[in-house]
Amino acid sequence: MRLRAAVRRILERERVCRLATVGADGTPHVVPVCHVLHQDRLYFASDRTAQKVHNLRARPRAAAVVDVYVEDWSRLAGVMVTGRVQLIERGPRFRRIRRLLYQKYPQYPTDSALEEGESVIAELVPARVAAWGLD
Repeated sequence: MRLRAAVRRILERERVCRLATVGADGTPHVVPVCHVLHQDRLYFASDRTAQKVHNLRARPRAAAVVDVYVEDWSRLAGVMVTGRVQLIERGPRFRRIRRLLYQKYPQYPTDSALEEGESVIAELVPARVAAWGLD
C-alpha cells in the first residue's frame, strides 16, 4: 500500500508510536515503541523476549497509532496503521533497519543496543490506514 504524503510525514516526524497486539488468549497489549518509516512500512525493535514479540509470534497482526496532541483540539492529528507483522531476527535487513533506527534515535546504540540474536525488528506492512487532522 502506498501511503499519502501527509501520512508519511507524520509517521516520519513523530518520535513515539503506540503499538497494539493481541496475545494467544485474546488479551490486548498496548505499548509505546520507537519507530521508523522506510519504504512505506513501519519498523520498530524489541527484545526478543518482550510480550509484544511473544504476541506477534502467536498472532502476526498489529495496530499502531502515531498522533499529535495539542490543547487546541481543532489541530489534533494522527494516523492508525493496521496490518501484518514480520519479525526480522538477523541478517542484512536487520542491520539496515537497525541503522535507520539508530539514525532517528541516537540514544539507541548506548542506551538500548539492538543485537542480532537478542533483539528483533518488526516490520508492520500497512493493510489499512486511518488518518485525522492532516492537511
